[in-house]
Amino acid sequence: MNLLFLGTSAGVPTKSRNVAGVALRESKGKGWYLIDCGEGTQHQVLNTKLSLNALKAILITHVHGDHCYGLPGLLASAAMNGRTLPLTIVAPAGIKAWLDATFEATQLSLPFALEFVDSDDLPSVEFERISVATHRLSHRATSYAYGFTERKVDASLDVDKLIQKGIPRGPLWGQLKQGMDIEFAGEWLKSRDFLIFKHKPRKVVIAGDNDQPDLLSEACAEAQVLVHEATYTEAMAEKAGDFGHSYAGQVATFAESVKLSNLVLTHFSPRYQFHPLASPSIEDIRQEALRVYSGSLYLARDFLEFTLSKSGHLSEVAGE
Repeated sequence: MNLLFLGTSAGVPTKSRNVAGVALRESKGKGWYLIDCGEGTQHQVLNTKLSLNALKAILITHVHGDHCYGLPGLLASAAMNGRTLPLTIVAPAGIKAWLDATFEATQLSLPFALEFVDSDDLPSVEFERISVATHRLSHRATSYAYGFTERKVDASLDVDKLIQKGIPRGPLWGQLKQGMDIEFAGEWLKSRDFLIFKHKPRKVVIAGDNDQPDLLSEACAEAQVLVHEATYTEAMAEKAGDFGHSYAGQVATFAESVKLSNLVLTHFSPRYQFHPLASPSIEDIRQEALRVYSGSLYLARDFLEFTLSKSGHLSEVAGE
C-alpha cells in the first residue's frame, strides 16, 4: 500500500502546497483511491503516474471547499480521457446534491456511472483488495475518517481447525482459502476464522478535519498508520480561536496513547512555511509533536510518497 500526497495545505493553496488530496495505491496493479479532492487536484494528478482510468473510488471527508471543489473538474477530465468503468463516490449526502446541480447547470454528462455511497450512514464498503470503514469525527461540518484495510493477505488454511469442525476437503476449503465466507451444516462460517495469515492486514486511517482525535480510538485499532490534520501548533490554535481543527501536540498525544507506530501530519495552515528558520515554520509543528510522540513521525508535503511494507514499516519513496 502506498500513500501519495497531492495537497497538504489547509483552506487555501500556497505557492508550494495545494489543498487537500491523498492518493492511496493498492500494493499490486495500478488501482488507487482518492481521499478528498480540493481545487486543482486534477492538475496535481498530472504530475504523477496515477491514471484516472484506474481510479477505484473517491472518498470525501466533508463538504468544505478545500476538500471537494476539485471534484467536478476531475470527473469531467476522467470523461475526456475515455473512462467508461463505473466509479464509486463515498461522501456526505450534500456532495451528491451539489454534483447533480453542477452537472445540470454546466450540461456535463459522464460516459460512466457514478455509484454514490452516503457516508452519513457510516458504511463499510468492500473493494476487491481493500475494505473501507467510515468513522464520524468532530468539525464545523459533519466530517469523517476512512479506514483502509487490506483484504487479500497471504494466508494458509488452518487444517487442524477445519478437520475439527468436520468440514470435508474440497470446494469448501478452496472457498475459505480465497477469503469467501461459507455456509456449512446450517452455520455461517467466516473465512478469517480458518486462515493463518502470514502477516497482519495492513491498515491505514485517513481522517478529515477533526478537533477530537480521541474519536479515532476504535478506528486506529490494528492500524499501522494514521494520517491526520495538524492545522496549527497549540499556541497558534489558541491565538486563532479556531474551532474544528487539531493542533500538532493534540494529535501526537492521541497517537502516543494508542501506541500508533506511524503518524503522518498534514493540512497545515498557510501561515506555516517550509523554511525551518521562518516564523511560523512547519518545523514548529514537527517539534511540538516530537515532544509527546515516540513513534515514527512524518510531515507530509505535496508529492511526498510513502510505502507501507507487509511488516507494517512505513518509509518514504525516493523521488525520481
